[in-house]
Order: sequence, then structure tokens, then C-alpha cells
Amino acid sequence: MSTVCVTGASGYIASWLVKFLLQRGYTVRASVRDPNNERKTSHLRSLGGAKERLHLLKADLLEEGSFDSLVDGCEGVFHTASPYIDSFTDPQVELIDPALKGTLNILGSCSRTPSVKRVILTSSIAAVAFDGRPQTPEVVVDETWWSNPDFCRENKLWYILSKTLAEDAAWKFVKEKGIDMVVINPAMVIGPLLQPTLNTSATKILGLLTGGETYPNSAFGWVHVKDIANAHVLAFENPSANGRYCIVERVAHYSDIVKILTELYPDLQLPKKCADEKPYIAMYNVSKERAKSLGLEFTPLEESIKETVESLKEKNFFKPPITSK
Repeated sequence: MSTVCVTGASGYIASWLVKFLLQRGYTVRASVRDPNNERKTSHLRSLGGAKERLHLLKADLLEEGSFDSLVDGCEGVFHTASPYIDSFTDPQVELIDPALKGTLNILGSCSRTPSVKRVILTSSIAAVAFDGRPQTPEVVVDETWWSNPDFCRENKLWYILSKTLAEDAAWKFVKEKGIDMVVINPAMVIGPLLQPTLNTSATKILGLLTGGETYPNSAFGWVHVKDIANAHVLAFENPSANGRYCIVERVAHYSDIVKILTELYPDLQLPKKCADEKPYIAMYNVSKERAKSLGLEFTPLEESIKETVESLKEKNFFKPPITSK
């Protein structure tokens, strides 16, 4: 099997991607901030095949040329490294620069490396669905949609802006340089955690489990982390894969998530009401057509939620109350 590169390998999606690539026999060159940080890398080193075929290397998103040696000799490059954080003080420095400059930096390395046959970029539904149009039940978002940077700036949607600018710049760059790129646009990713740290999307579920009285009045697309990792591999291996792929199992309001949690775990103290008195944020749909054309099969949301909760329990992020029989 060929050699591939995964950036930001200790992250949530990337850890699963590395696992799947090793399972399929690839040699994986993985970038991490500090290969010697045992806490951030031990879960990768313990994966099946890691001893023989996983190479952890240091690279900096914002240091030009730091990925040159990493991608040299790789046929595929999976660029997943990009910050996804809810709290920050300077969106330009903490979100936009790493997403935008980091993406162009790695693509620059790919453009100088003849071995690279295809780049798979991890973008987000954030770069697709936010253009100011009302999102209502009859609306079907698909890959032709693009989030509007001006709308994002006006509404201070900084994470969404970072993903939109990064993906837009990436498409312009690869067109100019003749690089074959496929983009994966996941929604809110949940499911089991391989890494020991708590990631932002798992925190959304954890927040409902830890005794809060209300749930937010918001709706997201949701998808299982294994489906996202699998989509990346399929996008690399399928010669006809091209363009963007929205990967969303279902759009669900927080009230729906609480309902599923209540059915799965009737003994838990879950939020009983919405955080505000306004009507629920309207739901919309996301087309699965292109995702299914990749050969992707979706894990049902109920299963994704259950596996997230069980993983949070297993890693001691959440201790369920002991109920008397």
C-alpha cells in the first residue's frame, strides 16, 4: 500500500482517520505539534499497525515549508488540522489565520511534491450552509451552497468564517496549481473518542448530561465520527470522487437530542426545557446524494449519541448517578 500524510493527527477526526488508514495497510506520516507529548500521542502509537507503519512528525501550520518533508513521498495528503474552539479572544489569530494560512501552507508543500496524487481537505458544513437564506423544513442544503463571508462577519460567526475562507482559498489555489483535491464537509461530529482530551463537539453532548436545567435553542447537522473518517478514505480511494461532499446523517434540534438521550438513559437527570421562550430554531435538510455516491453508509443518530455517551463514561468525563433499584 502507498504512503499518505495526515495533518493534525492527534485530533478527534484525524485519530479515527489514522486508525482506518492503518487498518487498510497504508503507511501514515502524521503531523502533530509535539511527537514527544505522550498524552497527546499515546492513543495513536497504540493503534494496530502503528509500530510498523505510523510515523509521527512535528510540523507547524503557520510555518511556511514545514510540511515539505512530511508530504515528500506521499501519494495522498489528508489535511484535517484546523482549530475548532468555542472560546477565544482574537478570532483572526486563533481561528482564521491557522485555518486559512495553514491550508495554503500545506497545499504549497503539495504543489512542490510530485508524489502527491490527491489532497483530501477536511472543511465543514460551516462553509456551506450560512449565506443568510432562511433555513426552513422545505430547504435542502447541498454542495452548491456557499457560506457568505460578509454574513459571517456581520453576525460574528468566526469559526464559520474561518472554514469558509480556508476552503474558498484552497479551491482557488488548487485550480491554479492543477492539484487534484476533494473536500469533505462534515456537520457536528460525535461518537467515541480515541484521544484522551475532550473535543468541542463531544462537549455539546456532555453539556446535556451534567445537570444543566436547559438545552440551547439551536439545531445542527449531526454525524458519526467513523462515517467522517470513512468518507475521507473513500474520497481518496475512489478515482471518480471530485468536488465537495456534505456528510450529515440528520439535522436535529437540541430538543431532539434530549429526547433520544431520555429514551436511551431514562435514569439521567436531563434538561427539561429550552434556554429561551422563543419558537424552536427552524429545521432544514442536507442532501445525502453525493455522500451516498461515494459508497458511504450513515450510522443512525441514535447510535452515534449512545456511543458518545458510553465513550464519555469510559473516559471518566461523565459519571452517571447511581440509582437504587
